[in-house]
Amino acid sequence: MVAPRHYLQFKDFSREEYDYLFARTKWIKDKFKRYERHWPLADRTLVMIFEKQSTRTRLSFEAGMQQLGGAAIYLNTHDSQLGRGEPVEDAAQVISRMCDLVMIRTFEQDIIERFSRHSRVPVINGLTNEYHPCQILADIHTFIEHRGAIQGRTVAWIGDSNNVCNTWLQAAEVFDFNVHVSTPPGYEVEAERAGLYGNSHYEEFADPMDAARDADLVTTDVWTSMGFEAENEARKRAFEDWQVDADMMCAARKDALFMHCLPAHRGEEVAADVIDGPHSVVWDEAENRLHVQKALMEFLLLGCMKNDA
Repeated sequence: MVAPRHYLQFKDFSREEYDYLFARTKWIKDKFKRYERHWPLADRTLVMIFEKQSTRTRLSFEAGMQQLGGAAIYLNTHDSQLGRGEPVEDAAQVISRMCDLVMIRTFEQDIIERFSRHSRVPVINGLTNEYHPCQILADIHTFIEHRGAIQGRTVAWIGDSNNVCNTWLQAAEVFDFNVHVSTPPGYEVEAERAGLYGNSHYEEFADPMDAARDADLVTTDVWTSMGFEAENEARKRAFEDWQVDADMMCAARKDALFMHCLPAHRGEEVAADVIDGPHSVVWDEAENRLHVQKALMEFLLLGCMKNDA
């Protein structure tokens, strides 16, 4: 039996594989916009395992699998034996014998790593505390749609060095662009936790305005990620100077984009006139989760396919 290919971190794929995925995403999205059927995964089944709440992840994977001709099954750990202490390894053995693909949204990265080691089918990281590769897959595709190649560009990350930030840092190594990171003291990048090879593609700034200066893209996330709710009040105090506002966007390039993985808290990590303003591409970014994940699932199950004219 050939070992399945998994997608657990952004660095799991090569630059060439991503180039293929983005080309395939464009083809699939164009077909979707023309209301043309594309069912390469007919009779295939995706199992979605959720330990963390979700809107965009569940909707984009479930709708995406159906649009590819397959079926999606939702499992919440609170309603399954996983929530009663069944070993992850045992669950992987059973679940992977009954489906073709598994997506997991959970807490520690170790959980999905253990699951994948015992799975007979591809496993996709739908989000962990450490990484969010599907989000950055969508973000980079969105940047390419609006501004072309991201190589050599500058991305400004403002806020918490969380799973989304970690994944941007991995993507910078794959695509050869730069990330300017600005976090409050005590929330800095942890290179080992981010899974980085070095620090040649990112720079840290104490002042978020300096991080945003001349950036091609300014992006952020909520100040308190899922699992850290007990720190919410302390984080609000620590991050109050790290809001992406109009002045910060003015420090970036004139044609800079703004992104946010959503949900957003207007008046906290981003000002309303930024997320709802002309620089923002957050709705394109959200929609592109659907299209890049369709290309990803097709790739993991079928490999490279010829782009039909």
